[in-house]
Amino acid sequence: MIILGVDPGLTRCGVGVIEAGEHRRLSFIHVDVVRSSPDITQDLRLLAIYNGLSEKMDRFAPDAVSIERVFAQSNRNTVLGTAQAAGLAMLAAAQRNIPVALHTPTEAKLAITGNGQAQKIQVERMVTRILNLTKMPTPADAADALALAICHARRPAGALQGGEREQHLTAAQRQWAEAAQNSARRRMNHDRGM
Repeated sequence: MIILGVDPGLTRCGVGVIEAGEHRRLSFIHVDVVRSSPDITQDLRLLAIYNGLSEKMDRFAPDAVSIERVFAQSNRNTVLGTAQAAGLAMLAAAQRNIPVALHTPTEAKLAITGNGQAQKIQVERMVTRILNLTKMPTPADAADALALAICHARRPAGALQGGEREQHLTAAQRQWAEAAQNSARRRMNHDRGM
């Protein structure tokens, strides 16, 4: 299974591609950053990001695209650009009928390090170790994209948001994803007092 991870951003959008093989073996394929210049208009920046993401998806033909779920931050402009880039990644994947999964930064940290509150450097070191790289991927957006791809290989629950498009999951991944979603529902119902 080829997984393309996207760390969305308007200036730098990280893209990491891995292969999840037998026995949960993960192999590095590609890492890069799609860029847009802050000196051009917003529409042209979005077009540059979309074209770059489309080129990566066409080149690597992933079985799934794993995107960081955007959360509110104090900087509204940063959140807006990040959300727009995430939307472009979803659109490019949907146009190619590639299942999309959204994973939170906490999920990715947990899948990579076992600690949902891990520091960025810890995640980068573990990504390097997991994929047997000789050096840490740079910039940080690139390492984050690889982390999102690894997260999806290890915790594919976000893929069930695509309904019928979950067909690319293995039976074991589908069972794990369903169990994770059922657990999340139980916690939510418990928190609501149901």
